[in-house]
Amino acid sequence: MAIRLAEPADCAFIRQIAGRAENTAFISDDNEQVLRSYIAAPEFSLVIWDLDGVPAGFALFHGCHDAAMPIELRRLAIDVTDGGQGGHFVRELTDFAFEQLGAHKLWLDAASFNKRAQKVYDRAGFTREGLLRQHWRNPKGDYVDLVMFGMLRDEWQALVSARL
Repeated sequence: MAIRLAEPADCAFIRQIAGRAENTAFISDDNEQVLRSYIAAPEFSLVIWDLDGVPAGFALFHGCHDAAMPIELRRLAIDVTDGGQGGHFVRELTDFAFEQLGAHKLWLDAASFNKRAQKVYDRAGFTREGLLRQHWRNPKGDYVDLVMFGMLRDEWQALVSARL
């Protein structure tokens, strides 16, 4: 398992996952031009999660250019769901944010009705920080409440120490 920076050749894989019917309530399907802009922009890190050299998921970090700001894990999705890999994916993304991106704080959100994601984030050690009411308009046009999660560097370091 490895996290690597996305390349333009990964855009088709990302769009294939983001465009699935089961994902449209949670993430937007950006066109290739937008994905390429994420790859090129210093404030973003678009990454691919490889399992045995094969792309298995993607994620988009935002805020990577400013060490004074928290980093947002803006979008993430895996290729095969219901396989028990979500927790591993989130743990590797969290490690990447703190080790490679130098995060002081990592934050993310989940739609209030996305109980599966909330469970994964809770198990990964994130703290629930609040609820933003009708904060996001999803690709279907519905306004959605978002549950906010965060993790500080010292909390992450304690989790890493507990793994050893």
